[in-house]
Amino acid sequence: MKKAVLGLCLGLIMAANADVLSLKAGHPQTYVVKKGDTLWDISAMYLEDPWLWPELWHYNPQVNNPHLIYPGDVLNLVWIDGKPRLVKGSGVVKLDPQMRISDVGSAIPSIPLDAVAPFLSRSRILTEDELKAAPYVLAGERGNIVAGAGDQILGRGNFGQETNYGIYRIGQLYRDPKTGEKLGVEAIDIGGGQLQSLEGDVATIDLHRSTQEIRRADRLLPPEERKLNAHFEPNAAPEGVDGYIIAVEGGLTQIGSMDVVTLNLGERNQVTTGDVMAIYSHGILVRDPITNERIKAPDIQAGILMVFQSYEKLSYALVLKAEQSLKVGDRVSSPR
Repeated sequence: MKKAVLGLCLGLIMAANADVLSLKAGHPQTYVVKKGDTLWDISAMYLEDPWLWPELWHYNPQVNNPHLIYPGDVLNLVWIDGKPRLVKGSGVVKLDPQMRISDVGSAIPSIPLDAVAPFLSRSRILTEDELKAAPYVLAGERGNIVAGAGDQILGRGNFGQETNYGIYRIGQLYRDPKTGEKLGVEAIDIGGGQLQSLEGDVATIDLHRSTQEIRRADRLLPPEERKLNAHFEPNAAPEGVDGYIIAVEGGLTQIGSMDVVTLNLGERNQVTTGDVMAIYSHGILVRDPITNERIKAPDIQAGILMVFQSYEKLSYALVLKAEQSLKVGDRVSSPR
């Protein structure tokens, strides 16, 4: 249980190069937070650039966490020091020692958690060498080639001291679309089991979970220590960061809002969790009617995404806004 305060509120952003706070046309005067809302949704009602919501907070400085709001909270548009703000309740800020105690899990998340939870909790990106060194499924206990939850399987490899294993299928090998560099291999979580016995390098494993049939050569990996965080801190990606969407969940080619995509950018590019980038569709080629030259039109900003999981050379991101059809190969960079 964590403490969330009555003095929490949202504020608005100062327009670029000006001292005037800009409100989005058609914004509501009062809004009641509902179950299923996200901070992104609420910010988008008031701001053209919802990813700037950390700059929106106007809160009691004595509270521990200014980022928690809950279903039923009432947000009102008020003016404070000559600037419009969204505040919780009437807008009167009180240094009240009374605090509402609420489960942090019931606070509304930053972005739709159901869209990214599988990637946060079980997705893995590995190098080819890491996959080659991992133990693998040899066969079902009786030599069968497929198995599922409740079955036993035989595994082979260096198991070390671990007893619990996730079972992964080798997925896509990601390459940089420009250089051809190998960026990593996706390991797709399909099950889990517990090691029961080990003779030499052959182990017997009880399967307690499976989402697909477990097959020979599927890899066995020890669990990772991960914390599922619903409250991302968004910021514009660093200036100069420039990359591409190289894949989309499910192997599709067309991309829309709330789709998870893979970028050829990672920690080595200073890309971290919470980074927001604009998505640009390639400009069309047109023929100059005077010179007969073929001219490439400028790229068009067509959407916004936010990184929610970053690896050394790759990252996963959620498309939060798609103004037109997006596709694998579209460029991403820091929003202007």
